[in-house]
Amino acid sequence: MTNFAVQRNGRAASAGELAPLAFAGYAHFTAMQVRGGRVRGLDLHLERLRSASVELFGVAVPDDRVRTYLRAALEDGPADVSLTATVYSRPGEFTVTGADVQPDVLVRTGPAASGPEGPLALATVEYERFLPAVKHVGEVAKTYFLRQSAERGFDDAAFVDRRGRLSEATIWNLAFWDGTAVVWPRAEMLGGTTMGIVRRQLDRLGVPQRVREITPADLPDLSGAVVMNSWTPGVAVRSIGSVPLPEAPSFLELLHRAYEAEPLTSP
Repeated sequence: MTNFAVQRNGRAASAGELAPLAFAGYAHFTAMQVRGGRVRGLDLHLERLRSASVELFGVAVPDDRVRTYLRAALEDGPADVSLTATVYSRPGEFTVTGADVQPDVLVRTGPAASGPEGPLALATVEYERFLPAVKHVGEVAKTYFLRQSAERGFDDAAFVDRRGRLSEATIWNLAFWDGTAVVWPRAEMLGGTTMGIVRRQLDRLGVPQRVREITPADLPDLSGAVVMNSWTPGVAVRSIGSVPLPEAPSFLELLHRAYEAEPLTSP
């Protein structure tokens, strides 16, 4: 039997410790794929947890302690897993606590994942996430718009902000190809860890990158699109809204090559 972990602060979590979390929504997290007991972009995951904790709680768990918790969760499990680390405050929601209350870290592992095969058709939805730079929990809109889009015959949804700009998708970052450069949308969004990995490795490979505002009206001038998250550095997108997008296998291969150039690191 495969051993997956559910641990709080490095120890097996009891039902009593988990029960309050089932009814809570004030927390943040990061998700990663572990391969051979190691992780790509570990520094980005730690920075995400640190900055989000300061934003939500006014204090962060030290990086070395977080790494200890990650190692404990991986210790007796398989070498390849999906891992989610969630940070929360024991006083819970609807309370005012200061920086003297140390947040707790809940780590959960499960089967390794690699994302859908694609290509995907994305519906467009006018929506802006609250605190978009924080990967926080309790975002009912993501699943709601996914379900609504599926009922309309799409695979998922892409978000358009009040200025008409494409920002991100439900659980994905968007990336585009203009034939010579990777184009990242300029809008308020969550900067994904996979996005960060790909961007720095593209820099090292000397691949041009641009950041610009992209609206649905701009899509016909682009040469390809993908979504990416902790599962994968790229799943092809065949359409956004009513606009078809060309296949771009070389673009997809480039993103995967950049991602695989990132070294794996032990927690």
